[in-house]
Amino acid sequence: MHLKTPLLLLTLLFLAAGEAAATTLTATPAKLTQSDREITIRWSDLPDPDGLDHVAIYSPPSSRDRDFLGYLFLNGSASWRSGRGELALPRLPNLRAPYQFRLFRWPAKEYSYHHVDHDGNPLPHGRHRVAVSGDVEFAGSAARPEQVHLAFADGVDEMRVMFVCADGGKRSVRYGLGKEEGEKGWTEVGTEVRTYEQKHMCDAPANDSVGWRDPGFVFDGLMKGLEPGRKYFYKVGSDLGGWSETYSFISRDSEANETIAFLLGDMGTYVPYNTYIRTQDESLSTVKWILRDIKALGDNPAFISHIGDISYARGYSWVWDHFFSQIEPIAASTPYHVCIGNHEYDWPSQPWKPSWSTYGKDGGGECGIPYSVKFRMPGNSILPTGNGAPDTRNLYYSFDSGVVHFVYMSTETNFVQGSDQHNFLKADLEKVNRSRTPFVVFQGHRPMYTTSDETRDSAMRQQMVQHLEPLLVTYNVTLALWGHVHRYERFCPIKNLQCLNTSSSFVYPGAPVHVVIGMGGQDWQPIWQPRTDHPDVPIYPQPGISMYRGGEFGYTKLVATREKLTLTYLGNHDGQVHDMVEIFSEQTSGEDSAAKTVVGTKLGSAASTKLKISPLYLEIGGSVMLALILGFAFGFLVRKKREAAQWTPVKNEES
Repeated sequence: MHLKTPLLLLTLLFLAAGEAAATTLTATPAKLTQSDREITIRWSDLPDPDGLDHVAIYSPPSSRDRDFLGYLFLNGSASWRSGRGELALPRLPNLRAPYQFRLFRWPAKEYSYHHVDHDGNPLPHGRHRVAVSGDVEFAGSAARPEQVHLAFADGVDEMRVMFVCADGGKRSVRYGLGKEEGEKGWTEVGTEVRTYEQKHMCDAPANDSVGWRDPGFVFDGLMKGLEPGRKYFYKVGSDLGGWSETYSFISRDSEANETIAFLLGDMGTYVPYNTYIRTQDESLSTVKWILRDIKALGDNPAFISHIGDISYARGYSWVWDHFFSQIEPIAASTPYHVCIGNHEYDWPSQPWKPSWSTYGKDGGGECGIPYSVKFRMPGNSILPTGNGAPDTRNLYYSFDSGVVHFVYMSTETNFVQGSDQHNFLKADLEKVNRSRTPFVVFQGHRPMYTTSDETRDSAMRQQMVQHLEPLLVTYNVTLALWGHVHRYERFCPIKNLQCLNTSSSFVYPGAPVHVVIGMGGQDWQPIWQPRTDHPDVPIYPQPGISMYRGGEFGYTKLVATREKLTLTYLGNHDGQVHDMVEIFSEQTSGEDSAAKTVVGTKLGSAASTKLKISPLYLEIGGSVMLALILGFAFGFLVRKKREAAQWTPVKNEES
């Protein structure tokens, strides 16, 4: 009996020690609020820590170990070698299901280059799970609206608002001129609701368990009867499911004499963990600077234009949730407009695939469906997917904003002469009222002109020059803006590769200025196109048709009045202007500075000048000349009569 007692005690102590040494993993807080979405992950008592040990992120908690959203290596904590540490996960969106975290060992001998991410790095296989955290969920109702964003609608007295909820129950939009709901008679309108299913996706990973997550339900409300240029307040939701916070916007004014817009392409999404694809950290800076500029406008209206390659989800559906959560601070108060890019749409069986195209699997199997459901632009351009899925929408459309007519096209679907899209573009440009909108801005994703070494699309660019450039020149398009190439590049006013002006300030010369604005956040940068006449120069010389080019991340700002359109390029590293072009309308008055136009040189170089005299100046000048001639003739006759009496010397007066 006395011998057994010490053995029993030793056994109990050993078991207790083993339990005490078990690895723990916690995630706090257990509930996230709308304003605080940062999770702290802590672990302890991890024996023999290794550099490949990691925490994987899951939602919903029922996900298989291999179907993680992303992961963080434990060596991101300074104390990881001790077997304990902590990591922070900021800015997590509400995925309409709880989060869960799992700690894994990943022996180096087990990683494989057959299972890699977008950049070729080995991906975890989820085989050696050590610990699991408790669930983390959002406080309050899971049905609360998220991802609020605005867009112009077909009517000038309308504003569209879209948002996401976990269920498809009834939701409304309440809006009015007073800041509080009880003031000045707020109006309530109902919403339409749409969603899509895994079976609607066209290819992997979008239709696979690793990429698919429930997208929730997308609600679409239309605020009508808005007074022009007024500040409205609104909120979305329901009494049962909860309401959003109160947002505000400035309604559209069709008679406004100023237009302000922020334009960019290829921005993407910041995701605070490693995942299957490359994400775009720089997109946070782009949103930050645009938000600064919007706040500086006060109650002056503006809108945002994002011309393709929007979230870069590439078939991993939760990346769209990150994107809309990221842009909500700007898109809930400023209309957010888009056009389709290759990373929203391209898939091998798309309906239009000409022999010269480079369309492939860039869309990750989404085939335009999330893009078509989560956004709703003006117009009603539709293309069936051919597989029973929701139609592809938001392909081409236009609207007026102040003194500018904006046109959007799809470079991913048929645009050649005779196509529905080409017919729309021609008819739209033909009916532009230039007395109301003296400027026209045309936008699409893949560029017609670029001097980057983007040789894959060279055949497509030739088709765009053949089928689209005649429309741009014939109908006096002012600016043509493009993305796809992740740089900024401004061309001269150009047609058939010929410059019509090489200044940065001029009266519209008869062809559009092409500008590539794909520098919104995606960090893969092509080199500039080499020149055969400079084979030994390490930095490729800039061709004569290219006025300014650079790789600085950023965005552009457009400000237009009836007399002048100004486009500036702002860089993310300092928020300052890096390039600018001014285009004066043909309606410019004689009092405007456009009367003297610099031509023939780039900004900053020696300039020749050409004096452009307005009709008003000609009229005034003609009257003055006639008066001088009559006065001279009258004086001559008087002098001749007086010459007989005496000779009077003529004074030499210099004016």
